[in-house]
Parts: sequence; C-alpha cells; structure tokens
Amino acid sequence: MLELLTSETPNGWKAAIMLEELGVPYKVRVISLTNLDQKQDWYVALNPNGRIPTLVDHDEGDFAVFESGAILIYLAEKFGRFIPTDTKGRSRVIQWVMWQMSGLGPMMGQATVFNRYFEDRLPKVIDRYVRESRRLFGVMDAHLADRDYLAGDYSIADIACFPWVRGHDWAQVPIDGLPHLQRWFDAVAVRPAVQRGLLVPEPPKATEMEKKTVLQGKTILS
Repeated sequence: MLELLTSETPNGWKAAIMLEELGVPYKVRVISLTNLDQKQDWYVALNPNGRIPTLVDHDEGDFAVFESGAILIYLAEKFGRFIPTDTKGRSRVIQWVMWQMSGLGPMMGQATVFNRYFEDRLPKVIDRYVRESRRLFGVMDAHLADRDYLAGDYSIADIACFPWVRGHDWAQVPIDGLPHLQRWFDAVAVRPAVQRGLLVPEPPKATEMEKKTVLQGKTILS
C-alpha cells in the first residue's frame, strides 16, 4: 500500500494526480499546514525538509520519498508509466520536471505569497515574481507551439507543471495571449484522473452552521 501525506497545495496535487493517473490503491493522510503537522518530529523523520507531500511505500519496507518531483519520478519508474524508457525520452521528461521544480514552482509560489498573503504590499517584489512567472509561462507556450505535451506523450512533466499553471489567477499571473499554453492546460484539465487528484485530500465537511444560508451574502455552502 502506498500512503500519501499531503495537503491542498500545487505540490500536493501533483502527487495525487499521479496516483490517480496510475489507478493504484493508496491511502491519504491529511497534513494540516495550519497546525504545523509538517514540522512535527514524526513527520520530519520521514521528510527532513518538513514540507508536503511525502510518499511512503509500505510495500518497500516503509520507504519514504520526499519532494514532489522525486515522488513523480519514483512512481513513474515503479509502475513503468508516464516516463519513457529510452535514454533521450526519459531525459526530456526529467528536464521539464527539474525546470518546474527549480523555476515555475518557486516563482509562482513567491508571486502567490506576495500577492495574497504578505502583510505589506511590495510592488517591486511582486512585479519581479509576476514577470518571471509570466516569462516561464511564455517558455511553455513557445515549446508547446508544435507539440501536444511538454516532452512528447503525456507524462510526469505535464503532471508536474499543471497545478502551478492552474493557480495563475490566484497568483495574479496572466496567461492571456499564450494560446498554446491555454490549449495544453485545457487538454490536461479535462482528464478524469486530474480532476480526481485535485480533490485530494477531500475538503473538510461543512458544519451545520456553515451549511445554513448566509442571508446577507446569499451564499449557500451545503
């Protein structure tokens, strides 16, 4: 049995989407970032970096894998799917996974933090991360001009990048004027396994109070 320790973030969704694409049995342990579960000693023993997600392969002596890109590679190689077996094809996929891990994810993450969560508005800082994220979107768009997916067939390269592109509105990074990126995004978004993976972990059930109609805002949560 595979166990995914995760939360609702792009890196967490990457691992969940991969597991759903594989169609293999796995269980989920929800890690509360608010409660700092990821900093607890028991978790750091599995993931020295104290971040999510972590994959534990109980069929391999409780072998733990941390870093979302490493999890994608581990699962792809374990099950022989979503990564080519030839040297060049495998390298192309790994290159894009590394590109996401070193560039797209960190830049989008910082754009999100400074646009949404940082107490002080720092226009120059925000502009730096938004512009770089947009540049990276442009890299994808140009590369996708003559191919359906990033590294040939649909692969862990696409799985790695998709959740970060999906968060472009929240990070306030526009994707207008990038038709190839938008076409790729739409193609990945409609995959049933991707849609299922984005629901992992399941959102907490609403309380009875939350289920009531909020009259002023005319909002119904039930």
